[in-house]
Amino acid sequence: MEAHYWWWLLALALGIAEILTGTIFLLVLGLAFVLGGTSAWAGFSGTVQLLVTATCAFVGWGLLLRHRTRARAASNEDADGLMRLDVGQTLRIDDWQETNRAMVRYRGAQWRVELAPEAAGMAGAPGKYRITRIENNRLIVLPER
Repeated sequence: MEAHYWWWLLALALGIAEILTGTIFLLVLGLAFVLGGTSAWAGFSGTVQLLVTATCAFVGWGLLLRHRTRARAASNEDADGLMRLDVGQTLRIDDWQETNRAMVRYRGAQWRVELAPEAAGMAGAPGKYRITRIENNRLIVLPER
């Protein structure tokens, strides 16, 4: 059997493994094997076939990792953007549980609220407060003026 058939059979096996596992990395490797088989079919030496396959695999994996990193960054930016919608909103706090901390119902959920450090002299009194930032699951607020 000629070398290009082996390359293409390995590419087919990787394609089947890709379907069974659901990872895209095996698909990239299978595509690299197809290009290795094409270089074998074109009559290049075994060294060139291996170099073509390895180069295509590494470039493909690099592109996948780059795309994955950008997609994660974009999803994080979307999440941060949704949280920034709350900054500047006002809420009413009637009961401060301890110094500068309270629990309030905001957007249908219970939130922890903390008085911003820059308002330390204004101990938490009932009233309207403006959200200045969000840290983890806490709303940092300042008194509404």
